[in-house]
Amino acid sequence: MVDTHAHLALCEPDEDELVAAARQAGVRRILTVGLGEDSNPEAVRAAEEDDEVFAAVGRHPNSAGGFDRAAADAIEDLAARHGVVAIGETGLDFYRDRAEPADQRRAFSAQISIARNAGKPLVIHLRDREGSDQAVAEAFATLAEQGDGVPVILHCFSAGPAWAERAAEHSWYCSFAGNLTYPKAEPIREAAGLVPDDRLLVETDSPFLSPQPMRGKPNQPAHVVATAERLVEVRGVPYGELERTVEANAARVFGW
Repeated sequence: MVDTHAHLALCEPDEDELVAAARQAGVRRILTVGLGEDSNPEAVRAAEEDDEVFAAVGRHPNSAGGFDRAAADAIEDLAARHGVVAIGETGLDFYRDRAEPADQRRAFSAQISIARNAGKPLVIHLRDREGSDQAVAEAFATLAEQGDGVPVILHCFSAGPAWAERAAEHSWYCSFAGNLTYPKAEPIREAAGLVPDDRLLVETDSPFLSPQPMRGKPNQPAHVVATAERLVEVRGVPYGELERTVEANAARVFGW
């Protein structure tokens, strides 16, 4: 299995222990994701020092305030470093008021261009206020308009089955995290059942969103197995088959 979205710098214990625990659980690759100028270099360092770790670099929408040409240039520079296989996470977050929508949109569009120029996939964060699809709808429209030719990973997919079907129309990847396992997450599970085999990914988003068996404790890459075990129930396939599918998809989109 692989963990296609984690934040190793935010996790406990230290990085070496996290990677060792993941390896023992059968997790062969980890994508650690930067959130901005403060964490991108750390993600790159982790990827350069460990053959099982790869990096994504970008500016999270909640930190999009002040995004400018210098910020874009810094991401572009890091994108060329060894082990950097994706741009992001970027997107739109209207759940929290940590960055103005205009700043989020500017950072989002810039990172679409960076991904295209770098020939790397784009990791998308989307979150709406309860009962709203505004961020999801706008981001889908932006990606359809500006992201032609850029592989898209909708990380921690939580938008529901109708949006999963629309993602499939664009051949975008949908990645599922620990919230898939929660008792009230039936819409997420329904969406997970609709994603085409060749566009399915699994992640932890650690240290966040621990799967139900570990809920209440910090998440880590080894726990991606628990989410995968729930996903095989949703999709009605053996674990080994899901593992091969997810590993092949991750290898294709990230080139690792």
